[in-house]
This record gives sequence, structure tokens and C-alpha cells, in this order.
Amino acid sequence: MEKLDILNKLDPEDKEKIIYFAKILLKQEKYQKLKREIEERKKEIENGEVFTHEEIWKKLNV
Repeated sequence: MEKLDILNKLDPEDKEKIIYFAKILLKQEKYQKLKREIEERKKEIENGEVFTHEEIWKKLNV
């Protein structure tokens, strides 16, 4: 959280610069893979395809 506090100290113009470069980074393949996985999970949740805690523990044999 300390790193986010640094952003609050920047003036609006510099914050925009940081946002610009962050957007470029997020377009990289390693982040796109994560984005696709998140979108898939959202669809599963919307369709009710989720596990209960009990199902997870049973699957892990705990």
C-alpha cells in the first residue's frame, strides 16, 4: 500500500503519465493471459459453476 500512497503525492499530469505506461504494460501477453482467465471465471460464476468450500476440501482430501 505504501507504493500507492506515492501516487497520491503526484500532480495530475504525472499521474496520467503513470496510467499511460501502466496501460501499455497491461497490454503485454503475460497480463492478457490473466485477463482471459479472469473473464472465463466470471462466466463460470455467472452460470453458477462454482465450488463450495466443502467441495474444495473434499477434492483436496483434507
